Amino acid sequence: MARAFFITGTDTNVGKTFVSTLIARSLKAGGIDAGVMKPVETGCAEVEGSLVPADAVALKEAAGSNDPLDIINPYRFSPPLSPNVAARLSGVEIDLNRIESAFKTLSAVHEIILVEGAGGLLVPLNNDHTMADLAQRLKMRLVIVAASRLGVINHALLTCECARSRGLGIAGVILNNPSPSEDGLSVRYNRSEIERYAPVLAEVPYTPTGETLPKLPEALLKVFK
Repeated sequence: MARAFFITGTDTNVGKTFVSTLIARSLKAGGIDAGVMKPVETGCAEVEGSLVPADAVALKEAAGSNDPLDIINPYRFSPPLSPNVAARLSGVEIDLNRIESAFKTLSAVHEIILVEGAGGLLVPLNNDHTMADLAQRLKMRLVIVAASRLGVINHALLTCECARSRGLGIAGVILNNPSPSEDGLSVRYNRSEIERYAPVLAEVPYTPTGETLPKLPEALLKVFK
């Protein structure tokens, strides 16, 4: 069985997909065979009558994956809402068995599986299960992506507390800078404060579109090897 990591966020719009693709690309460059998943994606655009899961496509491209997109992304919806609400409005109920089946298919052919969630750990997938339940069911360790700005210490520690209360292992936190910092003083202390509670694996600098992608530290990549 492949080693599995669940990449979750402290909130939406913290750069979870950006960080996930950096990890996938770095593992590929290091000769590590990583499979990728985005079990549920909402806010998908319709192109020629089909919904296109942009995040799942980005993950697939970053990993150089030949796996079918329908296995990488079993569920996709148009409404830009939480998975449970988007599914309900689309007349669908998200079935964790279907996600687990796709996960097992990928696990059989890859060394590592990177699974990107939607939003944070307690985002509902259906009326009975959250993202945390999925991570627990598939026995994945957590990589927590947090936006390095004022308030991130609380958000990161809340996520860690939730994970530990559910028996989920935490590989560590990655601090991302999804926009130019508006509070340099806060950013200066975020890492040291969070590290008192959980390991911070890396800090990803703000990277405008079109600029050279940052390299992840080798210490971070060793977590996945």
